[in-house]
Amino acid sequence: MDTHSGEEFRDDVRKKLPPEILAPLTQLDASRSLASIAYTFGLLATIIAMAITFWSWWPALLAIVLIAPLQHALFILAHEAAHYRLHPDRRINDWLGRFIGMTGGVSMCSYRVIHRLHHNYLYKPQDPDIALHGGYPRGKKYLIKKLLKDVTGQTAFKNYAYFFGNPAINLNANITQRPLDDTAPSLRRAALEDRWFVAAFHVLMPIVMFSLGWGWYYMVLWVIPLLTLLQAILRLRAICEHGAVTDFSSPLTAARTNIANAWQRFFIFPHHVNYHLAHHLYPAVPHYNLPKLHEALERHGILTNAEVRNFSDTLPIIFADRKASPAMA
Repeated sequence: MDTHSGEEFRDDVRKKLPPEILAPLTQLDASRSLASIAYTFGLLATIIAMAITFWSWWPALLAIVLIAPLQHALFILAHEAAHYRLHPDRRINDWLGRFIGMTGGVSMCSYRVIHRLHHNYLYKPQDPDIALHGGYPRGKKYLIKKLLKDVTGQTAFKNYAYFFGNPAINLNANITQRPLDDTAPSLRRAALEDRWFVAAFHVLMPIVMFSLGWGWYYMVLWVIPLLTLLQAILRLRAICEHGAVTDFSSPLTAARTNIANAWQRFFIFPHHVNYHLAHHLYPAVPHYNLPKLHEALERHGILTNAEVRNFSDTLPIIFADRKASPAMA
């Protein structure tokens, strides 16, 4: 991956695939990424067009239920861009990632800074995502209450602030290096610039849509899913990926791959994001090669005793009664 110091997402070097197996999996194919983008936007356009054509409360409600997972799929593609995996040309990769993220209210460049800390300091005090997925299981009532708050839009502002501001770091921990000290200044400058573009987009879009007479369609079919159901999907996926694990020493046990069927992939794990353990081991592998990476890891015995479960088996674990958690590494 063509990155400079302070930009890289680190592989976990404790378990290694042979170079001749790994190298082809890291190769970027622009056509496959563009196909994923076209597929996601195409489905969104079809659902929105159908909802407007047959406009009433129930087509609108059905559309919201289907649009939110596809907005989530766009977020996953922005996540690919944050890893420099969406296009081999860095400028095109960032342009696509910034545009895709912007449609969902996410500053891809700001997310890149935060997400880099999550990868490079998984479950360590510098990991900004512990506040979201740490400490599980916390009991069925606790998680249901959180998801209901998400669905009713009560957490949207806080969640979007995460994508715009500084990550939530445990400032009381004994950290010898400040979390952002090893992040390239160029990444932080790009993040600041990108935030202004995203903010301007979401100020101007309602004005433009209402002036064209499409304002209520835009609010119901785009803004409401962003602020409600999408927030619950983001939380549930994050907890399925990292929640209720008991060994924080390695991505093999601190991240989880969820084997999912077609409808589970559509609603929770689009674009192969369910292979999350493999993604943490080798973040240089693009989304379309994650199934092959998972198979290679299995063939080489690397996934023995790793957190690989059926999604249906993960749910009872994250919704279980609260248990005492071991100290984080």
